[in-house]
Amino acid sequence: MYPVSRSGPRLDLRELTVEDVDAVLAIYGSPEATEHLSFEPRTREQVTQIVARSIAAATATPRTEYAFAVIERGTAELIGFGRLATDPHQQRGATMGFALRPQSWGVGYGRETVRLLLSVGFDDLDLHRVWGARSPLNEASAKTMAAVGMVEEGVIREHVLKAGKWRDSVVHAILDREWRSVGVM
Repeated sequence: MYPVSRSGPRLDLRELTVEDVDAVLAIYGSPEATEHLSFEPRTREQVTQIVARSIAAATATPRTEYAFAVIERGTAELIGFGRLATDPHQQRGATMGFALRPQSWGVGYGRETVRLLLSVGFDDLDLHRVWGARSPLNEASAKTMAAVGMVEEGVIREHVLKAGKWRDSVVHAILDREWRSVGVM
């Protein structure tokens, strides 16, 4: 399935392009934006490789990764990155993640981004379960996932090695029947 796009009230999801490297670097290279993510800030070279891999994965058969630019419709600027990846160990399941540039925090863009990602997962890919993990300290992400109907399921202990220390991850998930009851934008 290529290309994939989705539109919400204020945001669009679209496939990544090579022209997106600088905008993705503004997120993935930012210590503030990556504070609660599972990795340290990325270099330009690393972001270039991530974008190139995402573009290549978009046309793979079968497609197992869906990486999207999050575009603010009013400005046409890339303000975030969203990703769904099907899970080979789980029937009709996928993981989900997102990151927004800090200047876009606090106005509901995270909630809209997650809803758009879940719409792709459930409405286009016919998934049964989508899950995401967050840092235990990332209360904004916890509120975002709860607001779209995701349920906190538990903790994966010492799941992420970041800055030389192990960190837990808190798992949130939503099932297809739950999405159908809350999935309207």
